[in-house]
Amino acid sequence: MKIHLTQSYVSSLKPNPEKPTWITDDEVKNLKLYVGSGGTKAWYLYYYDTDGKKASKKLGLADKLTVAQARMMAQDVGGRVIRGESVKKEKPSPKFTYGDFLKNYYEPWVVSHRKSGRETMRSINAAFGFLLPQSLEDLSIIELEQWRTKRMREGSKAATINRLVVALKASVNWAVSHDLIKENPLTRLGRLKERDSNTKVRYLSEDERARLMAALDAREERIRTERKSHSEWFTQRGRKGIPELNGKFADYLKPMVLMSLYCGIRRGSLFGLRWTDINFEVCAITLRGENNKAGSTAQLPVNSLIIDTLHAWKEQNQPIKGDALVFPSPVSGKELNNVKKSWRALLKEAKIENFRWHDMRHDFASQLVMKGVDLNTVRELMGHADMKMTMRYAHLAPSVKLQAVELLAQT
Repeated sequence: MKIHLTQSYVSSLKPNPEKPTWITDDEVKNLKLYVGSGGTKAWYLYYYDTDGKKASKKLGLADKLTVAQARMMAQDVGGRVIRGESVKKEKPSPKFTYGDFLKNYYEPWVVSHRKSGRETMRSINAAFGFLLPQSLEDLSIIELEQWRTKRMREGSKAATINRLVVALKASVNWAVSHDLIKENPLTRLGRLKERDSNTKVRYLSEDERARLMAALDAREERIRTERKSHSEWFTQRGRKGIPELNGKFADYLKPMVLMSLYCGIRRGSLFGLRWTDINFEVCAITLRGENNKAGSTAQLPVNSLIIDTLHAWKEQNQPIKGDALVFPSPVSGKELNNVKKSWRALLKEAKIENFRWHDMRHDFASQLVMKGVDLNTVRELMGHADMKMTMRYAHLAPSVKLQAVELLAQT
């Protein structure tokens, strides 16, 4: 009989004391489960050899191989049979490498189910390349401890290392939950203490802010001048010139920077922002769940500077059709995936160092705290789930604390 086999079903099968039972899997062709009258359960693959004769290969016992592992081995053996390779004398192995697991199982899932799936895979492959040839179920805590020690000596922060380990352990937990292995060998690998995680919040000094804005303006003027020069070059040669830039902005970079600095929106949310998400009447932006780190839809109030910026940007991008992106890629028209080149060039011109795009979000929160906004309001504006993340900015408001204790002196 042909059945869709699951791990719970295989475990619950009882032997027939009168005769053995054969069950065919409905997912992988010719994969069969043998249940002996004495209770033995084993996996077999039936196939036709190079002479056209029907043959079978025992893959292993069912208490050693999960359903998922048996299917993977059956597909591997079947592929070798198709290529004309001999499989008769090979000893089956229930183990496969971490690299095979990532490529064939985890990556397809995480990319399709997690917004940051591709970035997660890039991080895992870059950080843990030494684990890819190793057996998934034999990953070593000792080896990971040595890796962490090496990264710490090289200057990596504990918070960065912890994030990478969390991604690694999550992938192995996925293998456990999908019956590829019985348990996660890295479960007992604890977190490093993140003493360095709150040591410094990077935000712009007043001088850096002025230089950044000056560099943005200079970049805008340069783009317009170069465009005009190109147009004149074409016209002088009897060709149609390039249309002038008549809008307020030369391209997407300045309005994106202003939005990041003055409403603290995350880069991913900014890339996915659509005109239908902006409510000009109530001065608010809807952050869609698929673009929001929290995974839920949220409302973000924005100030008059951002509303004016968006009005100007919308006006120069008419006509706008349907659910159009606010900042589409100028090349493909689809969603942007990075602005690294233009951002690095801008920082270089402004002579600003050690300042990431994400630090503009820290700058937004820092400016609010330094202007006396209470931490709970900052938490809500930042979209933090709890106060723990917001507390990193608390040290920026010593005057607020002083005012609080001074209240006691007035009694």
